[in-house]
Order: sequence, then C-alpha cells, then structure tokens
Amino acid sequence: MPSVIGLLEAREKEIREEVARLRDALDEAERALQRLVDARVTVTEVLAGEPAVGSASLPQRAVSGSTVLHRTGGMTASALAADCQRIVGLLEPAGREGMRCQQLAAALGLQVVPAKVEGVRSKAKRLAERGWIRQVRPGVFTALVQSG
Repeated sequence: MPSVIGLLEAREKEIREEVARLRDALDEAERALQRLVDARVTVTEVLAGEPAVGSASLPQRAVSGSTVLHRTGGMTASALAADCQRIVGLLEPAGREGMRCQQLAAALGLQVVPAKVEGVRSKAKRLAERGWIRQVRPGVFTALVQSG
C-alpha cells in the first residue's frame, strides 16, 4: 500500500507537469497574439500610407494598446505606451532582486488576481524580449543593468 507522502509527491509531480504544459501553451498563445497584433499594425500602417519603421519620421510617443518597439540605441522609455513606461519605471528602484509580477500588479494599482497578474506578466515578457527590461528568472523582472 503506497504511503500518503508518496501519493502526495506523485500528485505534486502531475500538477507540476500540467503547469509546465499550460505555461508552454500560454507562451505559444502569446506569440500567436503578438503576430496578429503585428499584422494588424502593419496593415493599418500600409492602408494609412504611414512611413516604414526605418523612416526618420517615427512617432516619438506610443499610444495605449500599441505594440512594444524593439529598443535601439538612443530610445527612451517615452517611446513606450504609458502602461509599459510605468512597468519600466517601477523596476528601476527595485534593484538586482527585481519584482515578481504579483508585486508589479499591486504597484500598478491593479487587483492581484490571476487575470491582472497574467496581463502584467505578458507585458513584462514583451518588454524583456524587446530589450527594455530583464527577466532574471521566471516571473521576476528587473531594470537593465547600467554599464559604466
């Protein structure tokens, strides 16, 4: 007859595997969503006759709901949407330890419920992928290390 501890460990392993599978599915869904957002933005720009990304007349400020630009030399956080600017600003004083997504959600004045925390996590991951912040471990983000 299996022990209670053995049964609990087996159940814990099953749940951890399920969580990993769900994280992978969420990551894939976020990538699919980002591809759709990028496509919509591109089509909107083409239909509006706006200049290409490499043009000198890029907008200096992003609007709410816009995609997160890849950070290039000389870009400041003002190129980001307001919610992304707030995330970057909150991480600067956080130091090397960084902040968990739940802490970021609370600091942003959001309810610390799964839907809000996942929204913050999605934005933070996008900011990290595009060079604005750094992900130090899963779910923990920090400002970029300043050299010099």
